[in-house]
Amino acid sequence: MCGIAGIINYRDIDFNIILSSLKHRGPDAQTIWHDDRVALLHTRLAIQDVAHGVQPFHYQNYSIIFNGEIYNHIELRKLLSEFTFKTTSDTETLLYLFIKYQHNMYDFIDGMFAFAIYDKNNHKIILARDRAGKKPIYYYHNNNRFIFASELNAIKSVCQLSISNNVISSYLRAGFIWTPYTAYSDVYKLEAGSYLVVDIDTLNIQKHTYFNILNLYDSKNSQIVNLQDALVKLESKFEKSVADRITASDVEVGVFLSGGIDSNLIAAFSAKIKPNIKTFTVKFDGLYDESPLAKLTAQKYQTDHIELSISTNLKNDIEKILCSYGEPFMDSSAIPSYYVSREASKYVKVVLAGDGADELFAGYRRYVPARYSLNSYARLFSVFLRYFPKPTHKQSIYNYFYRLLTMSNKTGLDHYLSGTTDVFEDAIVIQNNSITRELEHFIQSILTDSTLSSLNKMLYADYSAILFCDLLVKMDIASMANSLEVRSPFLSKYMLEFAPSLSDHFKINKFKTKYLLRKLAERYLPKELINQPKRGFEVPLRQWVDQNLRENIRDSLKANSFASCFVEDKLIQNLLNNKIDVAPEKRAKMLWSLYCLEVWYQNETKNSLHRKLPEFADQL
Repeated sequence: MCGIAGIINYRDIDFNIILSSLKHRGPDAQTIWHDDRVALLHTRLAIQDVAHGVQPFHYQNYSIIFNGEIYNHIELRKLLSEFTFKTTSDTETLLYLFIKYQHNMYDFIDGMFAFAIYDKNNHKIILARDRAGKKPIYYYHNNNRFIFASELNAIKSVCQLSISNNVISSYLRAGFIWTPYTAYSDVYKLEAGSYLVVDIDTLNIQKHTYFNILNLYDSKNSQIVNLQDALVKLESKFEKSVADRITASDVEVGVFLSGGIDSNLIAAFSAKIKPNIKTFTVKFDGLYDESPLAKLTAQKYQTDHIELSISTNLKNDIEKILCSYGEPFMDSSAIPSYYVSREASKYVKVVLAGDGADELFAGYRRYVPARYSLNSYARLFSVFLRYFPKPTHKQSIYNYFYRLLTMSNKTGLDHYLSGTTDVFEDAIVIQNNSITRELEHFIQSILTDSTLSSLNKMLYADYSAILFCDLLVKMDIASMANSLEVRSPFLSKYMLEFAPSLSDHFKINKFKTKYLLRKLAERYLPKELINQPKRGFEVPLRQWVDQNLRENIRDSLKANSFASCFVEDKLIQNLLNNKIDVAPEKRAKMLWSLYCLEVWYQNETKNSLHRKLPEFADQL
């Protein structure tokens, strides 16, 4: 795991500034290589071939820098017998795969990656990203210069950038920044399952997609009709996914272990492969304590179990955590994700986690009405909403049905956001713009796709939007800020190819979410865990907003804040003073999103480069 960066036409660029901004991603080594046109920079977290895995790696007229892990790279070397290997590093395997197979190489790879290959003979740089988008890559293209990096902050450290208020407005509307956009004009994020070819002479860019999970969401692809057959295939693919992520490491690997079935299945299979593996459970002040449930699996499989009791210093840490994303980021679970990564990194460099299980196997409660197309029935009762009090508890059944009735009368993007992020829906109108309309077109194209079941529409939308634009961004930044690599067995090549084609009844059965995973869990986990609901990191957001961070938020959102460019200042003050008729949790979420925006903006204005603030590069 590493940080990468590169520049075409690097005159007047201070390479050390970029390296410094990426050092947390790779504290073990920092290297710079350049010729007369191209510079390649790398910061290394040594995990595979610790002694010889220094990058860039060069072969003939090719050079590569690489962030990620190729879990099946030893297996792939059997395809590359014409090459003489100098190292045991997956970086070398990756480069030879490209030389031999060019862009057909992606079909073979099981891994997470963002890499750059410099093809000197053809004057090209190739940037590529893994199927799920686990590892990020950002790129800047302007002023006869092309810069790419693992993090936005690396590009920001050497470039004057302009904020895109279209993106900011869309961010507030959706609750995430829609890829390929970033908060800045001229800076973009490469999409999952894609690669770029950049011409060094002209800086022309060609973008290609090599993997689209939509192509797999077709029940005709599935030959599995029997539950036992489905379980056999799931068990085999999952075991391989876990095993490869444990064995593809020269350093110790641990497992994040919560009270849910995803992480417990990972722990159970990991313990079979590596007895006495370290497992980590966290207990946060003010959060639901899952450690008793996690301990059941740890005891059953005799793992080296570590309970991390974490007391946060939120007032002092919050700005540092939020600013590590380089752009506004409002997912409040980023806070516990940062702290658990910080504590686990004291013991190991690598952990396994359950990212992707919910979006592939249908783990959220909102998938149940989608499975049975209950929206039309809910619409009949939605007229009575005006008589219902606002919900006060996020996890309550009442809140679940209240939101179901609320979203039932909506279509397109309104329907989707009401059922997912639900930030300003039905409370404050944020005007659409070109980016929001692009997102709306994407969601609408899914919801009207007659080839997809109602459940698969939601799964595909969540995979593309919530998982890719939010959850994976959160985990990458939170973990790498603490020099910790997180590996996700549920996002393996094998699981991505297997799960989408499963029939709906293997995902939602009656009212049981993640049905097939739960059936597998019955074979491996203590019975107390089998029917545990999906929780995630349920942060005490109302407490943060009204108590722990009350003064921080009020100071940030005082009159004429940056947020008031997008939400009327009077509405912001009404939110602060609790003079708006919304549910308490929703009010907290709205204030939190505005606060996250303001923290990011204030950090921008402190930067010595003063990136053309507060001028905007586009118009609403």
